[in-house]
Amino acid sequence: MALNGKQIRQLRSMANTLKANLIIGKAGVTDGTAKQVDDDLEAHELVKCSVLDGCPVSAKDAAYELAQRVEADVVQVIGRKFVLYRETSREDVEKIELV
Repeated sequence: MALNGKQIRQLRSMANTLKANLIIGKAGVTDGTAKQVDDDLEAHELVKCSVLDGCPVSAKDAAYELAQRVEADVVQVIGRKFVLYRETSREDVEKIELV
């Protein structure tokens, strides 16, 4: 799903108050990392991640690799943090209403 400009702005403002709940370390993007992001996206739809200094990949590369693995959209990449979005398929989760 491709996000338009208004939707990206909406998701960026929502992600502003989020804390990074996933930290990518010196192992880089692994299968375990992808599984964790997939689970977080199913539970919350919007996930903020952080990349440590010792990581072999940049935040931008990690964001796009993870987005491809879990079929999510990259909302933003700023410095060493990035935000991913994917609509959940679960019925018990409050869904984000995109404009």
